[in-house]
Amino acid sequence: MAQNQIQEQKLEQRLQQSISHQQFLQSQLTEMPLQQLMERIETEMHDNPALEQSVDEGYSDESYTPEPSDSTDGGDDYDSIREREERIDALDAALAILGRDDEDLPVYQDGRSSQEEHEEMVYGESLSFYDYLLEQVGEMELSDQERYVMEYLIRSLDDDGLLRASLDSICEELAIYHNIDLTTDQLQQTLRKLQRLDPAGIGGRDLQECLLLQIERRERSKVKDLMKKVVTHHFEEFTKKHWGKIQQSLGLDDRQTAVLMKELRRLNPKPGASMGETIGRSMQQITPDFIADTQDDGTVTFVLNEGDMPHLHVSQSFADLLKDYQKNKGGLTRQMKEALIYTKQKVEAAQNFIDAIQLRRQTLTLTMEAIINWQHRFFEEGDESLLKPMILKDIGNKTGLDLSTISRVSNSKYVQTRWGTFPLRYFFSDAYTTGSGEELSTREIKVALRDLIDGEDKRKPLSDEALSAAMKKKGYPIARRTVAKYREQMGYPVSRLRK
Repeated sequence: MAQNQIQEQKLEQRLQQSISHQQFLQSQLTEMPLQQLMERIETEMHDNPALEQSVDEGYSDESYTPEPSDSTDGGDDYDSIREREERIDALDAALAILGRDDEDLPVYQDGRSSQEEHEEMVYGESLSFYDYLLEQVGEMELSDQERYVMEYLIRSLDDDGLLRASLDSICEELAIYHNIDLTTDQLQQTLRKLQRLDPAGIGGRDLQECLLLQIERRERSKVKDLMKKVVTHHFEEFTKKHWGKIQQSLGLDDRQTAVLMKELRRLNPKPGASMGETIGRSMQQITPDFIADTQDDGTVTFVLNEGDMPHLHVSQSFADLLKDYQKNKGGLTRQMKEALIYTKQKVEAAQNFIDAIQLRRQTLTLTMEAIINWQHRFFEEGDESLLKPMILKDIGNKTGLDLSTISRVSNSKYVQTRWGTFPLRYFFSDAYTTGSGEELSTREIKVALRDLIDGEDKRKPLSDEALSAAMKKKGYPIARRTVAKYREQMGYPVSRLRK
């Protein structure tokens, strides 16, 4: 009795580890852009002789399921395989339901793109600043949970590399959607480790902390001490360029002030953006993960760009060998049993990889279709002001996918449209609720605000109060504080500095 319980516990533990490994693999592949995925496939084929590329054109991924075995070594429970098949079937069903829900907003997924489309696409390395940070995290000694939280924080950074979300809200998200209970102090400890990554300033919760993080990495000197004093105690004067007040407050002469100004100007208010330029993200051509096209009647079609990704299948010779071993289990020598375990592991690893590729394909398709349906007017006309409020939870409710999965897709994928190539996170924006209860997209509000600032008389720039009044006339009743917040996020200085 006790022996049976021990065997059941071992079997359950192996199954849980198998599922966890498969989920991790699926998450990895889902997040990878095309070029990185191609490299991973090549590595996997090199390492696993049971994974082969089909030479037949139009060949679709084969699925091999080993015959059930009553042997207890090597993990002979096949419930995990059936579970994977059920998840794929569920995604197929979700795709069909999604299409029926939005019959008034036609979106079609055309399958593989044509050879002509492949020739027009650009294939090259595209390392985003998220990828760069994740590479550094991979070299750190962290627990599994801490690594997961670290990666979650990285995906929460904005394009400037700052963490705008509050730690309280991130703790709530981790608890509700990821079953991870952390205090804000525990989360802050992980954030401090993130803030030690390159480039300096990454993970600052506002501009002030971002600059202080950069100052802290400098060698000890009198200039460093003065820089820290300015950013810590005279930040408002610094942002408004009131150097006279700073000079007087710190008791500096003109030469010392000039040196201090020069060093402060070397600090980077947008470490994420600059890093993207340094590693070539914004200077090289981007490989789109989706190709969307808008017809004259407003119908939007799209294809998943899979480039020259090979069709994969389990090696028939390995599959046949495994079947032969399983049919003759009674007469196996020790050496043959070891060969059986090796063959079985390779066949299952190959099938797991094929399943993960298939799930990636369907997850990306499902997410892209939901985004196009939600932002259909933008894909029709290409007008940024037509983007509706949309958050991860909206697409999660639409697709049934986990929010972390949607986050992985939106943070690393691009779509080529008639109006240009956009990262998927471009289509996400919060809602601003007016006093009357109307919800407006923050993106739409920012577009209107940008038009006002760009069109103002530069001899007499509009104050935030005047911008607020002008926005109300345009149908956007936002307060002066909100104007100032959005203006700063878009990189516009105060009115007196816009002359």
